[in-house]
Amino acid sequence: MQHIVTEIIEHMSHSHEQLARVLEAERHVAVRMSQLVHGLPDQHPNFGGFGGLMDNSQAVTKNVVAYLNSIAELQESLALTITAVMKELIIEDEE
Repeated sequence: MQHIVTEIIEHMSHSHEQLARVLEAERHVAVRMSQLVHGLPDQHPNFGGFGGLMDNSQAVTKNVVAYLNSIAELQESLALTITAVMKELIIEDEE
């Protein structure tokens, strides 16, 4: 039984590693978008008027929100995985 639990943990670890890589890529996108926003002039920007500026701001906000949601999903997934593993270990210890 211990071997099966170990294999499950290894597979989950690999899965979480891949999720972390995806989040890292999304983080780089969010950082780059933030750098672009900071590079914008403070006065008299010409980005297609107020509507264009609002559209660009919404796009940046959506990327940041998507990144934060991904982090929350990763944390939830990790919590569920650790809960399942701990339950298995507790049951195994009781035997």
